[in-house]
Amino acid sequence: MKKLSLWLLTLFISHLAFLPAQAMAQSSLSTASPFPVPAGLEPAIEFWKKIFSQYGVSELVYFDPLDMSRIYEVVEVGENNRSNQYIDDERSRIAAANNVDMDRVRAQRGVRERTADGLKRAGRYLAQMQQVFIDRGLPPELSFLPVVESSYEMSARSSVGALGMWQFMPATGKSYMRVDRLIDERRDPMESTRGAAAYLDQAYGNLGSWPLAITSYNYGQAGMARAVAEIGSSNLVDLIERYNHPYWGFPPKQFYAEFLAAVEIGKNFQQYFPGMEQDAPQKIQEVALAKNTSLSTAIRSTGLSQEEFMKWNPALSANIRVLPAGYRVKAPADRPVEPIVEVAQVNYQAPTATPRRMASAQRQQQQTPKAQVIHHRVQRGETLIQIAQRYGASVQRILQVNGIRKAHLVRVGTTLRIPMV
Repeated sequence: MKKLSLWLLTLFISHLAFLPAQAMAQSSLSTASPFPVPAGLEPAIEFWKKIFSQYGVSELVYFDPLDMSRIYEVVEVGENNRSNQYIDDERSRIAAANNVDMDRVRAQRGVRERTADGLKRAGRYLAQMQQVFIDRGLPPELSFLPVVESSYEMSARSSVGALGMWQFMPATGKSYMRVDRLIDERRDPMESTRGAAAYLDQAYGNLGSWPLAITSYNYGQAGMARAVAEIGSSNLVDLIERYNHPYWGFPPKQFYAEFLAAVEIGKNFQQYFPGMEQDAPQKIQEVALAKNTSLSTAIRSTGLSQEEFMKWNPALSANIRVLPAGYRVKAPADRPVEPIVEVAQVNYQAPTATPRRMASAQRQQQQTPKAQVIHHRVQRGETLIQIAQRYGASVQRILQVNGIRKAHLVRVGTTLRIPMV
């Protein structure tokens, strides 16, 4: 993901106003789904379903990247990586055998075992992750994007520095969560999910469709805006077929199809992996600190050992000694947490809403303080949006509480009062 270029996005939004309305053809795959399937993308979706669930890590699948329904050969090569020279030699042989150019032959290793392991692991977090998206008014199926990114591995790290279940790069991560030498919330399943929800919410609002917003998770919002403006179409298949750019290669073109395949498999994992049982849910209790708190105090309040505490709080560095205001301490939901400081408690195991439960929740809200206030000193390079996202607060509410008319009037060194509901 690339950092959003404001001027380019403004240009894109202005350009959209003059585009003709695009009729997005739907296939049966998109029935009752918030995610449309552009006509022509179906073969790619079926291909990735096979890669995720049918072909194993010891198999290399040789296929036509322009017609992904065409699989030339599946070769057993073992789990060790094969050299580029070996793969190119095979591509040349297969191209000659099928009387096509070598560019029409591409290799892809299967990931069946990785997908199965990831979906099994997902059982620990999936319900709470889905609730994060629901609370933000987004489709809960977005919680299956890590099938593509990391197979729900919290410690996953790419060769270019993307980290965690949601594979945030450091610069992008800092816009949506805490990322520094003492706290890196890209490693935390809940905080990184909140960051992903914030990013996808923003991308959908800016780009106007899920095919574009989800593709931007790989290619960047500014990149997608530039592609749409240049081609004059917001149809993803048009962009795949007609847009040319050095970075607009096979991976970003396929990202949305991979996601749709992951959603289908994730929602029906027992059909694709018969007999598989997901890990038991890890119900997490969270306590948001209203002021800086020593690590030792926070650990004592949970009754956990230091080793247990750090496992429940994977964002924390081994060198941290003081937890900052706004950090959400994680602990098992079934363990009582002693009062640390004035806090706002949040439990994301939300039950299904019923009239009786809604009435109970209203009574509980009446008994709970409506807001806690955290003080934050604005640092150089911080924006009000970043500060609001860090504490899970509203920009408008922060402005209102501090008597500030516009976000651009917030200055470095200002101490803001952050309302925590």
